Amino acid sequence: MWLPWKPAVGLAILCLIAGLALRSDSRPRIRVAAAMAREAALILALYAIWQLAGTLSVMQVNGAESRGRWIVDLQRTIHLPSEASLQRLVLPHPLWVQFCNGYYAIMHVPALIVFLIWAFVRNRDRYARWRTTMALTTAACLAIQLIPVAPPRMLTDLGFVDTALLYRQSVYSALGRGMAGQLAAMPSVHVAWAVIVALGVWRISVSPWRWIGGAHAAVTILVVSATANHYWLDGGVAVALMGVALAIQVSARSLMGRIDGFTDRFRIQTLQDRVPS
Repeated sequence: MWLPWKPAVGLAILCLIAGLALRSDSRPRIRVAAAMAREAALILALYAIWQLAGTLSVMQVNGAESRGRWIVDLQRTIHLPSEASLQRLVLPHPLWVQFCNGYYAIMHVPALIVFLIWAFVRNRDRYARWRTTMALTTAACLAIQLIPVAPPRMLTDLGFVDTALLYRQSVYSALGRGMAGQLAAMPSVHVAWAVIVALGVWRISVSPWRWIGGAHAAVTILVVSATANHYWLDGGVAVALMGVALAIQVSARSLMGRIDGFTDRFRIQTLQDRVPS
């Protein structure tokens, strides 16, 4: 459905070349276009890595089902509601089920792209923070996803239903082909991106319509569970990783501020020492 990783790499290279070629132009609009081209190159490169990671079987798939069952048991232990109970509320309503399937399949990438473009245009200083948060969070999610975990929809004996397969809306190939991408349930990149969009819109915008980002995050969290593509804990871990990504940036800015302060004091002291008494 989405752009494969190889064309994405090609587009990233073209955008990078254009961005670097136009970088020295003094016209304001051209410089903005050059900056957008460079950012597009970075986003396309990250997208290509995400797509490629979903097609590689880096580890054996053995144990994926048992890990999924372990998550179910853990959620019961900490008294989280079952995703199957949410499914039972939705399944009697075909239109709602098909809406959930479509939202899961389609909305996560366009919502993130629209947010990044909007943030770049709206407030470029804050844009960098949220772009970096997206990159760090996605990288952490992909690293954890190298450990295969079966999603709830594969555990049919526990009462879960593969709603996308039921309505012929599945974005996944048959088991045995591209299985690695299907066993990347933990953590949920869908939830990570949706929460990043929600927080980013809320922090950048002052519009009364900024609640739309939060609505998108809430719907995404419900949809990934109602379709049995993710456990509740998948989203929780993804949000925690996003928090770590934000904390890393705060710590890095604090460290850089201290280094700059030390450098300034050292420079002032050096100048004072050079001034004759």
